[in-house]
Amino acid sequence: MRGREIHLAAHPVGRPTSSEFRLVEVRVPSPAAGELLVRNTWMSIDPSTRIRMSGVASDYLPPFELGAPLAGWAVGEVVESRAPGFAVGDPVLHPLGWREFAVLRVNGPGRTAPEPIDVNAATPARAYLGPLSWVGLTSYVGLLRVAELRDGDVVFISGAAGAVGILAVQIAKLRGHFVIGSAGSKAKLDFLRDRLGCDRTLCYRDGDVRALLRDAAPDGIDVYFDNVGGDHLEAALERMRPRGRIALCGAISDYNRDGPAQGPTNLFNAVAKGITLRGFLARMYAGEMDAFRSELRGLLAAGKIVYPEVVFEGLDRAPEALIAQLSGENIGKVLVRLG
Repeated sequence: MRGREIHLAAHPVGRPTSSEFRLVEVRVPSPAAGELLVRNTWMSIDPSTRIRMSGVASDYLPPFELGAPLAGWAVGEVVESRAPGFAVGDPVLHPLGWREFAVLRVNGPGRTAPEPIDVNAATPARAYLGPLSWVGLTSYVGLLRVAELRDGDVVFISGAAGAVGILAVQIAKLRGHFVIGSAGSKAKLDFLRDRLGCDRTLCYRDGDVRALLRDAAPDGIDVYFDNVGGDHLEAALERMRPRGRIALCGAISDYNRDGPAQGPTNLFNAVAKGITLRGFLARMYAGEMDAFRSELRGLLAAGKIVYPEVVFEGLDRAPEALIAQLSGENIGKVLVRLG
C-alpha cells in the first residue's frame, strides 16, 4: 500500500513558507502484533507545529527531523488491526497526523497510543480535534485550574478568536464573568462580541496594547489567559489587580520571530501586586479529560457552545493551512479533511 505524507524539508526562519514542506509518497508498512493501521480522515492544524519545526530541542515537545514526516493530532478509522480491543472501522484519535495512513502501537509510550472515540450523529470524529480535544481541555483547565477562576473575576483573553481562545471566552461567559477579548481584525472582534458575548474587545493592530487594554479595563483585570505573550502579557501585567492570576498558555507572537523572544519589561508588577503567573500544558491535567468532555458534550448538545471551523481539503493543503493560521487568518479551529 502507498500513502502520502508531509515531510519537513528545511527549518523555517521567521514565518514558514511552502518551500519548507515536501509532499512525499511512501510505502505504508503492515501493522505488527499489537499495532493498528489507520486511515486518517481529519487532522488538526495547531500553532505548536511551528515550534517543533525550528529544530531546537526543548522541554515542550521534541523537534521534527528534516526529511521526516511532521506530526499532530488526527482522527481516522482502523483499516487493519493486530491488537485486541480494536476492530476494522473503529474510529480513533492519535498523534500521527500530516499523513494519510498511520501505523500505531496500542501500548505505545505517553500519548502516542491510539484512543478509541465515541462517534455519533451529535459528536462527529472531528470534534475530538476541536471542542473535545486537548485544545479544548487547555481552555477548560487554563481558566478553572490554572487561573483558579473565582466569582466576580474580570477576565482578559488574548488570541480570543483562536481555537483555544474561543472556548475560553465561552467558558468564562457561561460562568457569569465580564470578559475582554483581543484579536487582530474587525471580523474577529464582531464575532467575539456578537456571537460569543464578549463584554469588551480590542484589536491589537489598532495601537499600543497597553493603552487599548487600559481603555477596555479601566478598573483592572483579575485573570489573564495568555495565548500571545509579548506586548499582551506586558499590558496584562500593568492592568492586573492585586493577587491577580495569569495562565500562561502560549506565546504565538514569538513563534515566527527571527531572534530573541520579546519579554515583558514590567515583570516587577508581579512582585508589587502579588500576581501569580503559572505556565501549563493540557497534558499536565490529563486526569481532567473525562470530566471536561462530559461537561462539554452537554453544552454542545444544548447549543450553548459555538465552535467554528476552517476546513482545508486534502493533505497537500496542510502547509497552506498552517501558514494561514500563523498569519492570524482563522476564526476558530483549523482542520484538514483527508478522506
